[in-house]
Amino acid sequence: MFLSIALLWICIFFIILQLKSQRPKNFPPGPPVLPLLGNILQLSLENPLKDFERLRKSYGDVYSIFIGRKPAVVISGFKAMKEAIVAKATDFAGRPQDLFVNFVTQRKGVILADYGSSWREHRRFALMTLRNFGLGKNSMEDRIHEEIKHVISTLEKSIGKTMSPRVMFHNAASNIICQVVFATRYEYDDALIKLIVRCFSENAKIINGPWAMLYDTFPVIRHLPLPFQKAFKNFETCKSLAIDLINEHKKTRVPGEPRDFIDCYLDELEKRRNDDSSFSEEQLIINSLDLHGAGTETTSNTLLTGFLYLMNYPHIQERCQQEIDQVLEGKYQASFEDRHKMPYTQAVIHEIQRVANTVPLSVFHCTTRDTELMGYSIPKGTLIIENLTSVLNEEGQWKFPHEFNPENFLNDQGEFVKPEAFMPFSAGPRMCLGEGLARMELFLIMVTLLRKFKFIWPEDAGEPDFTPVYGITMTPKPYHMKVQLRAPQ
Repeated sequence: MFLSIALLWICIFFIILQLKSQRPKNFPPGPPVLPLLGNILQLSLENPLKDFERLRKSYGDVYSIFIGRKPAVVISGFKAMKEAIVAKATDFAGRPQDLFVNFVTQRKGVILADYGSSWREHRRFALMTLRNFGLGKNSMEDRIHEEIKHVISTLEKSIGKTMSPRVMFHNAASNIICQVVFATRYEYDDALIKLIVRCFSENAKIINGPWAMLYDTFPVIRHLPLPFQKAFKNFETCKSLAIDLINEHKKTRVPGEPRDFIDCYLDELEKRRNDDSSFSEEQLIINSLDLHGAGTETTSNTLLTGFLYLMNYPHIQERCQQEIDQVLEGKYQASFEDRHKMPYTQAVIHEIQRVANTVPLSVFHCTTRDTELMGYSIPKGTLIIENLTSVLNEEGQWKFPHEFNPENFLNDQGEFVKPEAFMPFSAGPRMCLGEGLARMELFLIMVTLLRKFKFIWPEDAGEPDFTPVYGITMTPKPYHMKVQLRAPQ
């Protein structure tokens, strides 16, 4: 009897040893790993950012964790980040293909597709198309200014009152990218745009939330009716809307005279019809949703963060307004080129992006080949987590790393300077596709609104809470603003 029990425990012990995840030779160090669970119990599923910083203090700028039995390397600090995504860019340019987000998006598109010729082809096409829409008669600036008129109209209705800016900024950012991708804009109370924005906002939270991590850790739960199933339904809803818009384009487009991204893609599809091409209608659907999703959440959340800080730092708001009035004196509207004459306003906008930390862990990467980082060996296919938060707040890289201060982007002569550690859009071949559009939107929207309005923190609103809500994008907590019309300049 005793011998049988002893043998049973020996068997259990060896099974546990087999199930326990092992770090390969010369792999980055990290916390002890539990069988099956990995390090999931050492991370807050609601918001792991503080846990990543705590582990960094114990194990250094390059360390490893296990999500279930899957190893992941967390990269922190500017030096390690630069080596990985700039110096060894192609080694770290892959995308993991077995995470919750990949199942939701069907492993297609320009954001989550794996590194390879198809992805490169589609990214190049998207960049070229976005660049072309920045030129010509109906330029990107014109599209942004058209949408700003609707924002101004919404704000004018709230003069002297308090209002929540969340829906307004989300819809404005959504409409700008909708015009580029679908040649369509929607009224702010339109049911369709409310549905699209809701689906994307919910999915952003689910994809970086606890249910997604459990999905990645325990594949056995994937078919259960748990809350993560909502992300699949939301994606199918958006996909169905995109299909309707594409079918409408097929009926109304004139070949060779594109109105938007969809027309450009359909033209390209026609040219390549007899080639062995990666272009397809399925890719067009996911690409258009990628561009819309990436172009909406990041910009709107940065604007929300910006006005939250500007209301609570009124001296910074006033100094921006003085510079804007001086540079734009006699001009009907701002142009993107005016940024070169506005060093202080430029510094403020960049500081807003730094503290907004909109995509705190970037989008997960994976290694495309066996490689090394900071002396450690990292095998091909290893999941890579870029802790961009650590770079945007790193001591030694910023004059004032832990406070909101435009001096972080000004030299001793008051000139605008951009430190190398400023990488809210990440860097390397996977750098955010819409960086150029986002920069133009932020500048034109903020400058135009600050020129016309004064934004005040409501007297009865209590102390502001600057702590963001964690997700694939960081979102400021809901707040209200009071709007006053400035005297005509």
